[in-house]
Amino acid sequence: MGIEKIVELIPDYAKDLRLNLTSLLRQTELTEQQLWGTIVSCTMACRNGLLIEEILPEAQNHLTSEAYNAAKSAAAIMGMNNIYYRFGHLTTNPKYGELPAKLRMNVLRTHGSNPVDFELWCLAVSAINGCGTCVDSHERVVREKGMSEETVLASVRIASVLHAIAAVLDTESYIESN
Repeated sequence: MGIEKIVELIPDYAKDLRLNLTSLLRQTELTEQQLWGTIVSCTMACRNGLLIEEILPEAQNHLTSEAYNAAKSAAAIMGMNNIYYRFGHLTTNPKYGELPAKLRMNVLRTHGSNPVDFELWCLAVSAINGCGTCVDSHERVVREKGMSEETVLASVRIASVLHAIAAVLDTESYIESN
């Protein structure tokens, strides 16, 4: 069922999310790979079991295995980097910015997918995770490589809608179990 099932599970009080999710799939600003790669990486970043269960299998029908794995890699590496670099952004101690990260980030070079798309997926996940340093860095890279602001915002719209849907589904699941 995939996204159709998610749409059905969204309660009436969150009807706007239902409508937005449906319209996101028809965006013209993103290629199919950009769209579905963003959906995969953001679904992982949202950590909602229902989204993962329904959306990831559907996404495999729209992406090559390389792009699918790269989108998952973007979520994985940003899960680490966003915490690390957000700390550096939030602390007032400038010394942390002078020290090496000492974190392995090989996937940034070895993901095997379109490099600009990968950066876009990292940007969307960074928006979910609230890392201003990473958002700024990845936004600058995709813009330097020719992506428009409209394309960037199309990806961020996906991040925002999936994040809100994950919160609603988590809340509904909690209510139902109690």
